[in-house]
Amino acid sequence: MLYRFIEAKLPEIQRLREQETKGKNTGYFAGQRPDFAAALTMPGPSIIAEYKRASPSKGIINDSISPEIAAAEFHRAGASAFSVLTEEKFFGGSLSFLNHFAATGLPVLRKDFIFDPLQVEQTAQTTAAAVLLIVRVIKKISLLKKLVSLSFSLGLEPVVEIFSARELYLARQAEARTILVNNRDLDSLEIDLGLSRMLILEKKPDEIWICASGIDKSIQVREFYGLGFEAFLIGTSLMSTASPGEKLKELCA
Repeated sequence: MLYRFIEAKLPEIQRLREQETKGKNTGYFAGQRPDFAAALTMPGPSIIAEYKRASPSKGIINDSISPEIAAAEFHRAGASAFSVLTEEKFFGGSLSFLNHFAATGLPVLRKDFIFDPLQVEQTAQTTAAAVLLIVRVIKKISLLKKLVSLSFSLGLEPVVEIFSARELYLARQAEARTILVNNRDLDSLEIDLGLSRMLILEKKPDEIWICASGIDKSIQVREFYGLGFEAFLIGTSLMSTASPGEKLKELCA
């Protein structure tokens, strides 16, 4: 599955290279980006509400709620930040969705399969405040370091996703400060919350940790916040309900 995700991005990266060669890449976003890291370190658990229309494991989750309505609902319900899927083939995403969420004034994470500097530069052309970098996708520590450094230099918060103690080591080698533990195995798509319970024991005081996948109850939010996670990225359990905003209120309670 992971190979299929990566393969699907190759034509997009090729287009970015062609645009760069022709000098057609647009300039970086000149506006103010909200501080993503600061939004996650306010008192109490921070919820990153994710806009995800579809996924390989669930198929179509919710393609009836527009990004404008979802952004308004999530904002009113108490989200600290947003995550927006921009991958098109498997998740039904679009870069255009980012603007609707950024318009609320809250920081937005671009969630995609990013493993080329041109994709980070492309993100910097949008209103996103953060970009997801998945260790299992990037693999080479030299490239991970380059992408983390480039993100910081362009005013983006690099959120580095890990799935093991080895990947945590690589994230730290790349000088990431925001760590996302994905409880979902990107190969099998199975979820194991025990992963977060184990890896959080390695957390350092100067790091910001996000727990992602498998969180759908307020009692889980309280448990993992107590273990040391500052934030929770929640998508499927919100988007699969008739009223995502009401579900978010329950999780924020």
